[in-house]
Amino acid sequence: MEPKGCINRISLTERKHLLVDGVEHVGNFNEKEIGLVTNMGFLTLRGEGLHITQLNLENGNLIVEGRIYAMEFIDNKSAGSLRGKGMLNRIFK
Repeated sequence: MEPKGCINRISLTERKHLLVDGVEHVGNFNEKEIGLVTNMGFLTLRGEGLHITQLNLENGNLIVEGRIYAMEFIDNKSAGSLRGKGMLNRIFK
C-alpha cells in the first residue's frame, strides 16, 4: 500500500469529466478556472461550466465536470523559480 500523497493521476474523458488523484488543496475556483495544489506541483484547469462534483482531500481525489479546454502544470521545482509567492497569490486569491 502506498503512503498518502504518492499517487498523481489524471483521467480525462471526452474533455468533460476529469478525475484527479494527488490533490492537496483547492485554491481559487469558478466556472472558467480551477487552481489546485497537487503532490507534484500546481495544476490550473481552464474551460467553461466547470463544477467540482466531488472533493475528498483526505484521499486526495477531485472530480470536475464541464468543458475542459486547458490544463497547465507547474512542478514544485519550477514554482520555486517563479518566486512562489506570486504564483501562490494567483492560486489562492
